[in-house]
Amino acid sequence: METSLLSREIDDFIVSQVCNRGLDERTARAYQIDLEHLHRWLAEHEIDIGQEKAAEKYLEYLVKDGKLKISTITRKYRVLGYYLEYLSKQGILNTYYRIQRPVSEKREEGPDHILSKAETDAFFAAISREYENLDNDFRRRICLRDGIMMKLLFYHEIEISELLRLKVCDYDRRTGDLVIQGKRTGGRSVHVFSRNLREQIDQWLAEHEYFERGGPYEDRMFLSKLGRPLSMKMVINIFDKYRMLAGIEKECKPRDLKNSLDRYARELMMEQG
Repeated sequence: METSLLSREIDDFIVSQVCNRGLDERTARAYQIDLEHLHRWLAEHEIDIGQEKAAEKYLEYLVKDGKLKISTITRKYRVLGYYLEYLSKQGILNTYYRIQRPVSEKREEGPDHILSKAETDAFFAAISREYENLDNDFRRRICLRDGIMMKLLFYHEIEISELLRLKVCDYDRRTGDLVIQGKRTGGRSVHVFSRNLREQIDQWLAEHEYFERGGPYEDRMFLSKLGRPLSMKMVINIFDKYRMLAGIEKECKPRDLKNSLDRYARELMMEQG
């Protein structure tokens, strides 16, 4: 890609994905730095961005280089996903392939609280099983709500406090983008890639009125049966319920589910050889 065309595409991407979505200048600058670094690395190694696995090779380099925090690499991974999808929609890439999440070579220290792939699969299977077996519409809505919260924790590594602050208006049903309001930092946006999860969120929002009781809280994304915001303790109780139904006996908490995606990816790759 020529330098002038590349610069324009990066600028257009930032306008589309950052500025037009109300994110701040720091986010725009971070996106620009990430993408410029990507293209410099690709040019140095004579790799075209449209080449299969080009993005994975770049992310693998970042992991092995060892100079960046895993949280930074994860951010770059998300930006790359948005960028490749954008280039595909603009017709710049002939095909769009979903990039694999980078797997850290670091290991967790201390007790193994992180869920394995088998445990994670069993956990979400327990939620699905209960939903299918419930014959009460209201209880099914509760189960739907709980499943969505657990999936957001796992797939998008959202903090529990951030999850509880989500509002209905933070989710764009058209684009699948979810704005996360940090406690100490400004908002950041994540894209809900899973079609199934997006369908579940749409269903939950369509039935949100059953939990609204008026007052200052009805705009919250997740409400209790009394129409009030959920508490941290409630989320822990929800997690414990399905942990036990899944037969997971080891001591773990919702944050361990939130931190299990890397292990899941690593074990999935091992299964696939």
